Amino acid sequence: MGSITDVPGLLVGQAQDEEGMTGCTVVLTTDGAVAGVDVRGSAPGTRETDLLDPSNLVQKIHAVMLAGGSAFGLAAATGVMTFLQERGHGFETTHGLIPIVPAAVIYDLGVGYPDRYPDALMGYLACSVAGKEVMEGNFGAGAGASIGKIFGPNCAMKSGVGTSSAILKFAIPNDSRTYTYTVGTIVITNSFGDIYKGDQILGGACEHPDGDLLDTIRLLREGVRPKHPQTQLPLVSNTTLACVATDAPLTKAAARKLAQMAQDGLSRAIRPAHTMFDGDTVFALSTGGLPPTPNVDPLLLTALGGLAADLLVQAIHRSVMEARPAGGLPCSQRML
Repeated sequence: MGSITDVPGLLVGQAQDEEGMTGCTVVLTTDGAVAGVDVRGSAPGTRETDLLDPSNLVQKIHAVMLAGGSAFGLAAATGVMTFLQERGHGFETTHGLIPIVPAAVIYDLGVGYPDRYPDALMGYLACSVAGKEVMEGNFGAGAGASIGKIFGPNCAMKSGVGTSSAILKFAIPNDSRTYTYTVGTIVITNSFGDIYKGDQILGGACEHPDGDLLDTIRLLREGVRPKHPQTQLPLVSNTTLACVATDAPLTKAAARKLAQMAQDGLSRAIRPAHTMFDGDTVFALSTGGLPPTPNVDPLLLTALGGLAADLLVQAIHRSVMEARPAGGLPCSQRML
């Protein structure tokens, strides 16, 4: 299945508070990467995403930070910045280097301790252990991730981190050579909806501790609403975060398009996706730098985006299948 770290120039670091059930996952690209973002959910928590607009100045970023803790967890990005600055990575200014670290968070305050969340120290620690191996399931920002929350955490299921990668071969017209690029993804699945593989529900809303899956789509179509007023608040405790990456050279506009196409993978694996209760956000990175021409071959971009969406589906499946029970939440492995 591969990992996002199969893309040259990327490392992943993770740190978590297992008791507090929260953590952070950092994708490091210390040599810089062209980046874009697509925010499609209606309840996002983000930082530095405006910098990724193609019309804005900064051309490269140095890390992407994904974390739990809701808006509090954005503080972990400060630790990532400190780690990078100490090692001489960042955007050059007249008064020193400023590492560019876009970030996004999930709401996981309802599964562990609501007063414990990622901070600058945890972000720094995640960077200090970064390497090629990506631990899936209950690690990093996946420590407090869960799925299927139409009835809140009392009927949710544990999920976590998943990753995948593949090789794309591309022949450019009027060029006898075939170019080989790597595409990888990493995802933190923390959705309101259920997770599907085709027509099969892999995980989602269920009767605890080991009852039948409830089928969120069916419940919504039948007009079912949460049974208790206090379960209204957990409806907002969602958001799936992802980062897709490639070593194909891209412009910032092309990176944004890659993120947009990859986001379609969420709709294929999560039902419903992009709801009023999710802040779904996908980042896209190119470690291949800027292309030699102002425009990226549209067929290459189409191929990259199609593959990224497929890989994101695989990563979502792995984030659910590799998760283990925690905080009173069952996992998919136990249910199937």
